[in-house]
Amino acid sequence: MNTKRIYGAGLGLRRELIPELKTHVPSAIDFFEIAPENWIDLGGATGRDLRQFSERFPIVCHGLSLSLGGPAPLDEMFLKRVKSFLDQHRIPLYTEHLSYCSDDGHLYDLLPIPFTQEAVHYVAARIRRTQDILERRIAVENASYYVGSPVADMSELEFISAVLEEADCLLHLDVNNIYVNSVNHKYDPVTFLHALPGERIAYIHTAGHFVEAEDLIVDTHGADVIDPVWDLLEETYQSFGVFPTLLERDFNIPPLQELVKEVEHIAQLQQRFSQPRYSKNEHAKKG
Repeated sequence: MNTKRIYGAGLGLRRELIPELKTHVPSAIDFFEIAPENWIDLGGATGRDLRQFSERFPIVCHGLSLSLGGPAPLDEMFLKRVKSFLDQHRIPLYTEHLSYCSDDGHLYDLLPIPFTQEAVHYVAARIRRTQDILERRIAVENASYYVGSPVADMSELEFISAVLEEADCLLHLDVNNIYVNSVNHKYDPVTFLHALPGERIAYIHTAGHFVEAEDLIVDTHGADVIDPVWDLLEETYQSFGVFPTLLERDFNIPPLQELVKEVEHIAQLQQRFSQPRYSKNEHAKKG
């Protein structure tokens, strides 16, 4: 099976944007991202729309519900459906949040995993099993969080690095989440960024957020990207190289022509530092 390589600047394939995108896809958009939960098993006109885009453009799948840190057993039946979906649409990369969102049922929120060595082993084993089922390396995203765990025995940075190493997976780097956490938990975002294992970066998100108070930012994906987050993306490219980068916008979605301005800004930064490239850990099948 031939998959399409992900490169350049991307945008989420929101259904409200599809009518306009079917007429014209702006040249700044190199790829699209979808949540597989919102598209698996859909037929009819919606399924045909997705096929139209997946035949023309590379697509990334960014999962919402796998709950890598959750106490419930890993949903292997769901993962088998995801694998079929990835194969069907020739999607090379599947990413998930380094968080949890379920217990006895789905909690409809992304909650932080306690930063403990026990949790490292638990989450890493679930990631390895996920990769075995999907027959692909996945990337896990550094998550935003608002309250620290009282049982933590390591820092956020140590936790992320340990999970990536033990699971031997890739990093889905969200620069907005770094900025949000740096304000909420009072650390320097550039120092944090530089300490990440850059050789594992596969994919990047940038987004806007909501300022609740001077010392509290909420990761909403519902506003324009601010200058400090753009600066952090620029620092990422300068430090680690240029990677496929997506503009996340999930709420308060403006007209496409407004969104594209931010996608164009991503592309301009990429061109400034180098041609888009893969990390040395390509999104190849395992084995």
